[in-house]
Amino acid sequence: MNVTRFEQAPVYEAPNHFDMRCVRLQGREAGPAEQLWLGVSTIEPGGHTSLDASPMEKHYVVLDGELTVVAELDGRREESTLRRLDSCRLAPGEKRQLVNRGAQRASVLLAMPFAPPAPR
Repeated sequence: MNVTRFEQAPVYEAPNHFDMRCVRLQGREAGPAEQLWLGVSTIEPGGHTSLDASPMEKHYVVLDGELTVVAELDGRREESTLRRLDSCRLAPGEKRQLVNRGAQRASVLLAMPFAPPAPR
C-alpha cells in the first residue's frame, strides 16, 4: 500500500496551467503505480489551462467549487460547467481547457494513464 497525505503530496508544474496549484496523489514522484497517476489541481478564480490536446485519456472529478471544461474534437466545440462531484472524460486527442469562472477556488481530481492507448 502506498499512502500519500494530501498536505505532503508532491507539487508539480504543468505547462500552460495558470493560477493553479497541482499535486500528485499517486504515481510518478508520489509513489509506485503501473497504469495511471492521480493528481489534484486547485484553481484560483480566473485560473485556467490553455486549449491543448493530449494523446492520453483524461478523467476529471470536481471536488469543490465550479469548473468550466471546454472541449474540442474534430472541429466540434463543447462547453460544460461541472460542480461538486460532477465528472467528465476526455478522449485521447481531444483538446481541453479548464477555466474557473467563479468567485471561489475550485479543486479537481485528475486520473490519467501513463501511456497513450496502443494503436488499433
